[in-house]
Amino acid sequence: MTDRLKGKRALVTAAAAGIGRASALAFAREGATVIATDIDDKGLASLKQEGIAEVARLDARNTADVNALAERVGKVDVLLNAAGFVHNGTILDCSEDDWDFSFDLNVKSMHRTIKAFLPAMLAGGGGSIVNIASAAGVFKAAPNRYVYSATKSAVAALTRAVAVDFIGKGVRCNCICPGTIETPSMLGRAAAAGPGGREMFVSRQPMGRLGTAEEIASLALYLASDESAFTTGVAHIIDGGWTL
Repeated sequence: MTDRLKGKRALVTAAAAGIGRASALAFAREGATVIATDIDDKGLASLKQEGIAEVARLDARNTADVNALAERVGKVDVLLNAAGFVHNGTILDCSEDDWDFSFDLNVKSMHRTIKAFLPAMLAGGGGSIVNIASAAGVFKAAPNRYVYSATKSAVAALTRAVAVDFIGKGVRCNCICPGTIETPSMLGRAAAAGPGGREMFVSRQPMGRLGTAEEIASLALYLASDESAFTTGVAHIIDGGWTL
């Protein structure tokens, strides 16, 4: 199947690497005009070289910058919120600054982008919002992921709230809940864990392997497209059986 997003405009946050990058490229391959955003200028430049229509530096923690981008860009048909951070530790390792940073980046960034881009979506007949959550916190407790799990649970609740409020107005809102996905940030955490770090992450996946960013992007593509027109408010789990 080709041209699944033909004629649509899509904005992606955290598009320079990992799930955001894979999704931006998947959207573009299926015909979307993609606006890729991040704070990583080098990563954005490489996306431009791969055929992404527009790249823009955006700090999703800056409300004024998000609003300014929304005003400049206008209506998008697809909004993919992929910005996030994984804080390691229990409640005893989580300072108030850690809590505030994680909720600001993992949850409030989505509040900012949805609030900024939703009015034009509504005025233009609708659209699809896809938020990256996690299997951790939403479906299962994960050790040493205290504030991360709390934020991802909040993302799932935020997703349902947006979905129900605009269910009859052409706007759908879903979230994706991955298991352990091999991304640059995940590999960084594995390296920080010391020798055998990657193997430790693999060992908790029943399939005996990590997921790929492209596999998550395939689900994001489905949710972005009209194929999922009857789907809204759902936390879609894609975790290689981790939560079984």
